[in-house]
Amino acid sequence: MRSRLALPIALIAAVSVAATACQSSSGKSSSDAAAKDAPKAASSVADYNPQPYDNIKDGGTYTTAGTFDDQGNPFNVNATLTASRVWSWYNADAITYSPTGEVQYNPDYYSDVKVSVEGGHQKVVLTINPKAVFNDGTPIDWTAIEATWKANNGSDKAYSASTTAGYDGITSVEKGVDAKQAVITFKGVDASWSSLFTTFLHPKAATVDNFNQAYVKKAHPEWGAGPYTVGSWDEHSGNITFVRNPKWWGKKGKLDKRVYVNLESAAAVNAFKNGQLDYTSAVDAESLKQIKGLAGTEIRSGGSPFEYSLNFNTKSPILSEKAVRQAIQESVDRPQIAKIQFQGLDYKEPLPGSAVLHSFQKGYQDNVSAVLKYAPDEARKTLDAAGWKPGSDGVRVKDGKKLEVGYTLLGDDALGKATAGALTAMLKQIGVRLVIKKADDADFSKILSERNFDLFLSGNRSMDPFAARYLCDFYCSDHDSNITGSGTPELNKEITATTEIADLDAQNAAVNEVEQKALQEYAFLPLFSGPSTYGVKKGLANVGATIFYSPLPETIGWQK
Repeated sequence: MRSRLALPIALIAAVSVAATACQSSSGKSSSDAAAKDAPKAASSVADYNPQPYDNIKDGGTYTTAGTFDDQGNPFNVNATLTASRVWSWYNADAITYSPTGEVQYNPDYYSDVKVSVEGGHQKVVLTINPKAVFNDGTPIDWTAIEATWKANNGSDKAYSASTTAGYDGITSVEKGVDAKQAVITFKGVDASWSSLFTTFLHPKAATVDNFNQAYVKKAHPEWGAGPYTVGSWDEHSGNITFVRNPKWWGKKGKLDKRVYVNLESAAAVNAFKNGQLDYTSAVDAESLKQIKGLAGTEIRSGGSPFEYSLNFNTKSPILSEKAVRQAIQESVDRPQIAKIQFQGLDYKEPLPGSAVLHSFQKGYQDNVSAVLKYAPDEARKTLDAAGWKPGSDGVRVKDGKKLEVGYTLLGDDALGKATAGALTAMLKQIGVRLVIKKADDADFSKILSERNFDLFLSGNRSMDPFAARYLCDFYCSDHDSNITGSGTPELNKEITATTEIADLDAQNAAVNEVEQKALQEYAFLPLFSGPSTYGVKKGLANVGATIFYSPLPETIGWQK
């Protein structure tokens, strides 16, 4: 399952609000002191009113904004974070993680897990709960694990898999002592194997056609399993209602209904204020101001494994030149972008320095600052040396062609427009004209799949703590999920080698070393991260800023 799910800047409202202290890389920014004084502990806090199952009331409804995305299969390359969240309400949640990333096995699916290494090769034996069954009556057994592996291991290019990383290191999935046991054998070792089977596919859902198309604007509750199933889905409005699943064998869901209402971010805040929603994300200072202090409301804010980055399309004619990409990155004042994004929010943290590790994780280091400094003067020199000379209108020219770069802006989001304006001014100073190209939110998947952009700002969320597993998603030249198209075969090999290190500390050290090389392609620039902040009705349990934790659906509800 893909752990990092691309999100357009216009959809930040649906997921998180972040604030960041400003890091100076030139020594001239007024933000130096802020960076030094930035509190680090705040980014590691989880805030979600944790309550044990027995302390949750039986009954009630939980309503938020959300809907089925175009692609509802979270293993598919075009799936988003929303798709993953909706999926978890009517499909298996077999492995989850604590807020800080410790592995948790769900005995309702995996009654026993054994991991061993023999002759340098890792073996994982999953014993599946004898009661586990898909909603259509098909037993959940080793064939579901096998089908999930085959759909995602890259051997059949017809599958539009989000990532093959990890799956491609498995040499076999076989039946164990009986059909309820899956024996997974790896070529070498995989320290992050648990992230491969947090959920799984019904064998029928794992054919090429169904994997790619069956979940496009459709739900398939018959192929699902869990405490809830789809009660209704209004294809016109996009609203979804989940109800208790009569075929569920584990602890029953506490809620009578889980409801998603299809609303835009601004409408969601208003709906929360009017009592129509039980939970909403505070996207900016204004939305936080609107919900703060409402009767019966709590503000829950904590760490976030989100990150928003500027992607450079290395396949576009103007950005195929590394010198141009480097100069643009040297001219981007990240502290200023962060200041725009989080004005009015009382939170500070260091700017993100990695695509795959977060500042609250063990092993994190700031790889961006190790290879890049904010230096417009150097950027001008870089362009001079590359033959781009200032034109009479201030825009550089080379071989009769102006240095104009497109910036794809989704939707009509105020923060998105302000960020585009700031980037325009920053690039103008070095002789680059930024051309804003507006697109609809609905075009998001198409823009990525067709790589129809020069510069594009998008976000990703880590669903688990394993950095090495996702390096390829960002930096491997042969991976569709690397939307920049950057990289080399040599770098691919170095990235892949990090996944073969069994010790997590040593693995993260190798990840940092390789990522610094990858960042010198100047195709990917982390911009800001920050906390997740939500307005939540008092009494709602196990909901809020959970960092890596995904509470099981049956544990979510109203506190007694």
